Amino acid sequence: MTVDVPPHLRDRDRHGDADAQAGLVDFAVNVRPGPPEFVAQTLRGRIADLAAYPSAREADDVAGLVARLHQRTREEVLLLGGAAEGFELLAHLNPRHVAVIAPSFTEPERVLSASGARISHVTLDAPWRLVDADVPEDADLVVLGNPTNPTSVLHPRADVLALRCPGRIVVVDEAFADLTLDGDRLEPESVAAETTDDLIVVRSVTKTFGLAGLRAGYLLAAPELIARMTAGRRHWAVGTLTLAALAACLGPQGQEYARSQAHLVDDERAHLLAQLSDLGFAPEAEPRAPYVMVKIPQAWRWKHELAARGFSVRSCANFEGLDSDYLRLAVRPREVSDALVHAMQDVRNRLETGAPTR
Repeated sequence: MTVDVPPHLRDRDRHGDADAQAGLVDFAVNVRPGPPEFVAQTLRGRIADLAAYPSAREADDVAGLVARLHQRTREEVLLLGGAAEGFELLAHLNPRHVAVIAPSFTEPERVLSASGARISHVTLDAPWRLVDADVPEDADLVVLGNPTNPTSVLHPRADVLALRCPGRIVVVDEAFADLTLDGDRLEPESVAAETTDDLIVVRSVTKTFGLAGLRAGYLLAAPELIARMTAGRRHWAVGTLTLAALAACLGPQGQEYARSQAHLVDDERAHLLAQLSDLGFAPEAEPRAPYVMVKIPQAWRWKHELAARGFSVRSCANFEGLDSDYLRLAVRPREVSDALVHAMQDVRNRLETGAPTR
């Protein structure tokens, strides 16, 4: 008997946190465990400051820290209440035709569609190479992720910059860039230090430092673009604790922590991939982010079965260019991944033998 895919899995507004139910081991959300103690201590130390409005001087100091980190000027930095706010501010650029490189994170498309912009999906096929993207010539705004969520593909920097052309702005979501490596080189394909008047880079610290509940991020762009995006923006857009978190995460101790996490992710991802390979599952492109995506026939059924065994995983049914045969798995410590793969083996045994499912 054919069973239809549950409709809620196709909802474009659905994110992985909808699957991370209490009591389940979380492989659905791409946030690293945290926050680390030095960040938590920083935040605890600022609780007494919450009676005052966020300090403009502190915001300027933090923006200066970001600028030095990426070899930019202070005027090219905009602090954000989470990377998602950066996508909302794109609507102030009044784009006419937005090309979204797909599959990709759905939030930019959602907010830009609400602004009335025309949206075109530039849908890539596996292995999702950016060089194959056929972007409409009249697209005046192009949005992509690097590395891309949920495929975990890391596009070459040259391919990202090749999307530029006169009259067009390219927006690169680098939310997971600080966890990418090439040998010992951190962020090998980032364009964050690229100074141009047609490039916007959106960054987040919440993924690496386990701070999803505290919205914290920033973007890098030409001052003229930032001025257009912030016209009419509310006062005190970034709170005191967000400023403190950004300073801690982007300072020397935070950057050393990020580097250690990148190496840890590299090791844990290799272990997860080896375990999945033993089950006969392999990604269709080399994963470079803190998550992997695998194709399993009727993967949505596996999602249900794994939840019954105590694990939450992310269905990719609501991503443009993908379907319910894809699952995204966050990279976790080795022993946790082993438990997931053991549960997956049990699910496969039951499905293949036709035994009653849970």
